[in-house]
Amino acid sequence: MARIVLLQLAAALVVAVLAGVLGGLSSALSALFGGLCCALPNAFFALRLTMSARKPGGANPMSFFIGEFIKIALTIALMAAVVHWYRDVNWPAFLIAFIVVLKSYFILLFRQRP
Repeated sequence: MARIVLLQLAAALVVAVLAGVLGGLSSALSALFGGLCCALPNAFFALRLTMSARKPGGANPMSFFIGEFIKIALTIALMAAVVHWYRDVNWPAFLIAFIVVLKSYFILLFRQRP
């Protein structure tokens, strides 16, 4: 799970750099914030699931669903915070970065294993 989270953080950084080159500082910050709105809740979910699995008795389905609910709520809260505190949001950069980070785990699915 840590590999997926690191890949998502790297994808957020790459998209932010590309957006910065193509659209300037506002686009770069918007893309970075969009990527982090996806990557940070996923990191929290992965940490919570890992901690739950290490408890005696292991993880149960309810723990997974509660973690997923928290992840979705945290994603919405982070998006609302970005909109509230960063008035120069470049929406295309923000949404493209969010989608790229959201789908970046597909890269690991197609990676050849030795």
